[in-house]
This record gives sequence, structure tokens and C-alpha cells, in this order.
Amino acid sequence: MRGWGVGELVLADGLVAWHELPSGPGRAAGMHDLVERLRAYFDGAREGFGDVELELDWCTPFQRAALDALRSIPYGETATYGEVAALAGHPNAQRALGSVCAGNRFALFVPCHRVVAADGLGSYGSLGLGYKRRLLELEGVVL
Repeated sequence: MRGWGVGELVLADGLVAWHELPSGPGRAAGMHDLVERLRAYFDGAREGFGDVELELDWCTPFQRAALDALRSIPYGETATYGEVAALAGHPNAQRALGSVCAGNRFALFVPCHRVVAADGLGSYGSLGLGYKRRLLELEGVVL
């Protein structure tokens, strides 16, 4: 996977329950077809994950609307926190949307890296801005 490293994918009853983005050297292993799709994404394929079913029983109605809005941002495009909040039906809830992004367990399936601040790149949780930039560059986004 060209230097992306090893991540982890956890499935429960066929639904993605959790995943960890790759970091460090190495290759992911596994037999599920989603592993191959993830490998293809990190190798530069225009892979979309909107069809991947996620375990979202923990979500409040706002969180669910926010996650659905985040998943609608196309590969290679960005939207601001305010735009995504409005798309989720909650205009002016950009800070709350930022909190949803900060707690996002499904970073590739719910692409928070595609959300930017109105005045720049914005943050990207524990992985940091370098990782966010790298994901955006992989998708051909120039900021």
C-alpha cells in the first residue's frame, strides 16, 4: 500500500463496527473483500465507500444526519463544516459537526478529511494535519 502501513478493520455481523487507518510500515492482511477495496484506495484508486454498511446504533439523530451528510461528499471534493452542517439539516451547527468529526470511528467510510474550515484546512484529530493533507492529496485535492 505504498507506505501507508497497517490498519485494522473490525466487522460485526457483516457491518463495519470500527476501523483504524493505516500507520507505519507494513501491509494489512485479511480475506474480506473490503480489505482489497481499502488497499485499492491507498494505491490511488477512486474508491468510494458509501455502500459500506456501518454499525450506527450509538448515534443521536443529529449525529446520524451529520454522518450521512459527510458520506455524501464525493471523492476528491471538499466542503466546509458549515456547508456540511447545513446539508445535515442543521445550519449554523458547524461546531457540533466538528465534534462529530472528532469522534468519527470510520475515517475512510465517513470521510471527515474532506471537511475543511472556512478559512483553511481545519484539524484532523489525533492523526494530525499531515495525515489529512496526505489523504486529500491522494484524492487529488489541491488547497
